[in-house]
Amino acid sequence: MAALPARVAFATALAVFPGALTAQQSQAAGLQPLCNGKDLAGWHGQREFDPAKWAALPVAERTRFLADDAAAAAQHWQVVDGALVNDGQGPYLTTDREFGDAEYRLEYRTVAKADSGIYLRATPQVQIWDCTEAGGKWGSGADKGSGGLWNNEQHLRWPLVRADRPFGEWNTLRIEQLGERTWVWFNDQLTVDGVVMENYWDRKRPHFPRGPLQLQTHGGEIRFRNLQARDIPPAEANARLAALDAKGFAPVFDGKTFSGWQGDTDSYEIVDGAIRCRPGKGGNVFTAATYADFAARLQFRLPKGGNNGLAVRYGGQGDAAYAAMEIQVLDDSDPQYANLKPWQFHGSIYGLVPAQRGYLRPQGEWNFEEVVLQGTHVTVTLNGTTIVDADLAAIAEPMDGHPHPGKDRKDGHFGFCGHNDPVEFRDLRIKPR
Repeated sequence: MAALPARVAFATALAVFPGALTAQQSQAAGLQPLCNGKDLAGWHGQREFDPAKWAALPVAERTRFLADDAAAAAQHWQVVDGALVNDGQGPYLTTDREFGDAEYRLEYRTVAKADSGIYLRATPQVQIWDCTEAGGKWGSGADKGSGGLWNNEQHLRWPLVRADRPFGEWNTLRIEQLGERTWVWFNDQLTVDGVVMENYWDRKRPHFPRGPLQLQTHGGEIRFRNLQARDIPPAEANARLAALDAKGFAPVFDGKTFSGWQGDTDSYEIVDGAIRCRPGKGGNVFTAATYADFAARLQFRLPKGGNNGLAVRYGGQGDAAYAAMEIQVLDDSDPQYANLKPWQFHGSIYGLVPAQRGYLRPQGEWNFEEVVLQGTHVTVTLNGTTIVDADLAAIAEPMDGHPHPGKDRKDGHFGFCGHNDPVEFRDLRIKPR
């Protein structure tokens, strides 16, 4: 971070949904039941509401809404034969728990002309509806079937296949989310393959990092059973993300030596396969090779308050934030950074483009990041969520008020900008474009 004060290999298990799992299978898969089959413990009624606006409500108003929704949920939701049953009305049944990266499994059964869905992080939705012509919604896309991300506008909204079962039969859903990327297996068939789930509430911002699971009510009886979930741990998520579209990426760090690197290597050390800035040291270390258009993937780990940066298209001399571009690597949740400018958040192109905030993993966890440069277009994706998507050609004046001639460079080295903290980097891979 420049000029700041104090300056896979994982294979998806069970690629098809196996139907109702036994208790032993659930435990082995790390899945935990979301419903006890007797009552609504672990759930509450909650109306459809923009999560950002919900969080901003005065406590008294939010409490009043929840009390009203609890009374309505008691009228419209019940447990019958171990299943959650809704009559098509009332507030959405909402988990008390919030989820980030997670896997969900459930079964549902509905009736003709019903229309429902699964809200992920309180955001619509994995679509459930009557896909027959008699249902009357072919004009809205119901002919394509359930199991898609119907509320998407810029990314694929339709399921890859139509897999609905006849009314009266139970349908199975397996849903996974890593960041904003979503996978859906519907009745044993892949219907959504790693598609970005858009933020329906504010399409200028990415999908929320965390939130509850919600079961939508929408005009017809629906039953849910065998609801289960598991948190996807960071190591698994990182391996999965690294394996996506991995063709063409080659390692640029052998995990043991600085072979292929140059610059202030004395300010860095190699520990457990990672490049780590020495405490109290700074300076830049960078690849001997240069790149024009490229994609870089890496994992990084931040200590409390950790501060570093990615030098891109660096010429080998000068402050990378200005002589090239520096992409922030920063524990921006630490109290010492309470007064950051938006262009100083983690992932920002320093002084030029602000990043979306709130997508770092907890302190001490390894994060996965991808940076793509294509001409003047730069994207930064953190833990599966795009936090920067910018065209540098559109920048008339730098946000920090300083000249940034480096933003116009066509090529250069890739490296790290030390700022005295022991930030670690590993699994560094680059694909020229």
